Amino acid sequence: MEREVLFLPFLKMASGHHHVADTLMEETIKINHDINTSKVDILSYSFGVVEKMVSSFYMKWIHLFPTSYDRLYYYLAFRNVAKRSRALHYELLFSSNFQKLVTRKNPSLLFCTHALPSNIAASLKQRGKLDSVVVNVYTDFFINRVWGIKGVDYHLVPSLTVKKFLVELGVEEAHIFLTGIPVHHAFQPAPPRKEETGQYAVLVTGGNMGAGSLENLLPENSQSSSLQYYILCGNNEKLYKRLLARKNEHIIPIPYISSKQQMNELYDKVDAVLTKPGGVTVSECLIKQKPIFVSHALPGQERINKEELEKHGLMMQLTSDKSVEEQIISYLENEEAMNLYQQSVGEFHGHLDKRNLGEILEEIMEKSISR
Repeated sequence: MEREVLFLPFLKMASGHHHVADTLMEETIKINHDINTSKVDILSYSFGVVEKMVSSFYMKWIHLFPTSYDRLYYYLAFRNVAKRSRALHYELLFSSNFQKLVTRKNPSLLFCTHALPSNIAASLKQRGKLDSVVVNVYTDFFINRVWGIKGVDYHLVPSLTVKKFLVELGVEEAHIFLTGIPVHHAFQPAPPRKEETGQYAVLVTGGNMGAGSLENLLPENSQSSSLQYYILCGNNEKLYKRLLARKNEHIIPIPYISSKQQMNELYDKVDAVLTKPGGVTVSECLIKQKPIFVSHALPGQERINKEELEKHGLMMQLTSDKSVEEQIISYLENEEAMNLYQQSVGEFHGHLDKRNLGEILEEIMEKSISR
């Protein structure tokens, strides 16, 4: 008999929640081909086309009114983060359809890669209305107040700091797996890049949608640049075409990349990454051991990610008093700074579970069967 495993991100737009869910699904299928996997966005499942409206509003709000979004996120999801309470408004909106989904699918396991489905699953579990094993898979370097904790069976956490936070909330250590934010197995450590020309290369990315003013990060006269810029434009076709029109040998625009192998090869071509502090991108950079530079962070989750990563020496904030290029090259040529960064990355990885993701998922599945 096939077992059903559900993977629950939120919203349909491409995001870290979906990337992590896809990675978990692939690893789950490798463990057992008899397992049936499904990825479901509870918002579109519950309210259909409303999801597109919510996604569009969300993106416009973040970019047009970042301060208001940041304040509301802090107030609703991060203030008094150790204090947990029921989110009755979420339960009112989603509980009924969530129950319909699990009744129809009858999953033995739920992997929540977003806080909202985790919240609903945890609430149903505590009220005896859900029998499935629930696993939280965190996609940021902190846990906001929306994530369900009581009622959740297992936790895949990004860092030692987050593990300690859960232990303080009363979660048993045996139920916490320190995996880091799960990324595809295609991303593997690589030896330092050796460029015959001596020119450094940097990957510039604003996320899969090409968000952010990427062009503002490039030097005006990049013909004389000491950096080779690989610009990941995502789905921003206008940006891709504008950069192509420059016909500048130091600027290489790249459209959206869906292949993990191609993305891994792109990381191998560069010495550093200039990005937003999204959880999955940062985790890929940490595996590749590429220095991470940040010029700006989107409000809410990314701003908090940046603060957490800076505390541990895993990310460098660029300043406005010097050019981007000057700061990156200065850092890469500073042996002490590079050694400190490698030491910080080593400490981060040193805390992670030494087993691969598949082995950890297999243990969770075995425990769920024996319950």
